[in-house]
Amino acid sequence: MADNAEGEPRVISAQEWRDAELIWDYHQMHHELRPCSAGIGLGSHDLGVASHTVDLYRRGLFPVMVFTGGNSPTTKARFPRGEAVHYREHALELGVPEEAVLVEPTAANTGQNAVFSRQVLAEAGIVPESVLVVCKPYEERRSYATFKKMWPEVEVVCASEPVGLTEYAEGIGDAKLVIDMLVGALQRLMEYPKQGFAVPQDVPEDVAAAFKRLADSGFDSRLLPR
Repeated sequence: MADNAEGEPRVISAQEWRDAELIWDYHQMHHELRPCSAGIGLGSHDLGVASHTVDLYRRGLFPVMVFTGGNSPTTKARFPRGEAVHYREHALELGVPEEAVLVEPTAANTGQNAVFSRQVLAEAGIVPESVLVVCKPYEERRSYATFKKMWPEVEVVCASEPVGLTEYAEGIGDAKLVIDMLVGALQRLMEYPKQGFAVPQDVPEDVAAAFKRLADSGFDSRLLPR
């Protein structure tokens, strides 16, 4: 739990957990996994994305993977050589052959993840009909909406590590921060289509209401600046 202004841990109420669980479930696309032309692992602070990409590769869901991502203020200390570079190193340590791992080391946002990964695949002589995008659990829907906008001709399937909100928050060690990230991701999902960054997604009324309650209650550190 994160500390509040008085230095005490923020206690998450039962209603706040229910709201967070609702948003967590909404963020996930629940796609049925099937073989795709390529896998794309989206860089972040979460090395579990790389591990899950490797798991899906071993299950035969794609013959080649692209790890995409440079650095952000939140990942530079953890991955000083860049997110994608560290993801690749992790995949090789797990036994994936070098020829099955491509790297796109410069993308700074999800739109660039899509555009630059397409370029890397094209340079390798691969023009995919479908891609399996692997990301954090609470970024599936936004990743899907962004890839469909930036790469409309390809079929997009999304996947993430099969973990629940409570387990994920325990792994991060800061439930308040995780809920902040859920709220921020949902705000971007609602706002980015207006800016041309993603295709629109229907947001059910109960999900929108949960978003407002959490944002109004101080789960706001990942909201877009006004």
